[in-house]
Amino acid sequence: QVQLVESGGGLVQAGGSLRLSCVASGRTFSDRVMAWFRQAPGKEREVVATITRSGGNTYYAGSVKGRFTISRDNAKNTVYLQMNSLKPEDTAVYYCAARDTFYSTFAYSRKDYAAWGQGTQVTVSS
Repeated sequence: QVQLVESGGGLVQAGGSLRLSCVASGRTFSDRVMAWFRQAPGKEREVVATITRSGGNTYYAGSVKGRFTISRDNAKNTVYLQMNSLKPEDTAVYYCAARDTFYSTFAYSRKDYAAWGQGTQVTVSS
């Protein structure tokens, strides 16, 4: 089973930027569709962005499209989330997630992801 460790969260003012990183253990990273989810207090965990195995295709939630960019470096077993023009409503715990190696397509529900990181807090002040 793959293990995921996120980093890069923190406190930032509205309009600022942060880059999240997620490092995966093992040798199957390049065989996995990856995603970033987030969960704000009292809300459901929601998908933010997903990326295919090669990085050639990406998906973004409407609320972050044009502001966030997901990317991956398979040589470093790492997936990134560049977050620009941050808003207070982006405040949440952000989670990295990996699909089982059997699947090659995007998925938007948390139940479709087999492995999760511990989460990293992002707080955007107004």
